[in-house]
Amino acid sequence: MRDERTYFTYIIASRSRTLYIGMTGDLLKRVFQHKDKTFEGFSADYNCDRLVWFERFMDPRNAIAREKQLKGWRREKKLALIETTNPAWVDLSEGWYAIDPSHLRIAEKANAGPSTRPLARTRSG
Repeated sequence: MRDERTYFTYIIASRSRTLYIGMTGDLLKRVFQHKDKTFEGFSADYNCDRLVWFERFMDPRNAIAREKQLKGWRREKKLALIETTNPAWVDLSEGWYAIDPSHLRIAEKANAGPSTRPLARTRSG
């Protein structure tokens, strides 16, 4: 019996359109990891956390070959590929998670460290 797994080649972008190209067997999990900045590296350093393009494959060798092909393209060709199917550059993973991991990071930063707000004063009688 043949394994029916699917594999994906994908492009993640930052708001300033810095691109990260990858391949995975679990797109849902991998996009979450980008949003959560689970791993240090390029995509975390450049805030690449918006899924802007992906392609599905049944054979992992085809997904790897496509990833290598895209990485070899000039930037203009990559942008044209994205804009063919996603001209507004919307995050295709929007709505995939109950809570967006990138929003959790913002909340954690806001709650970290000493508060900058003054403590409430009580009036003494």
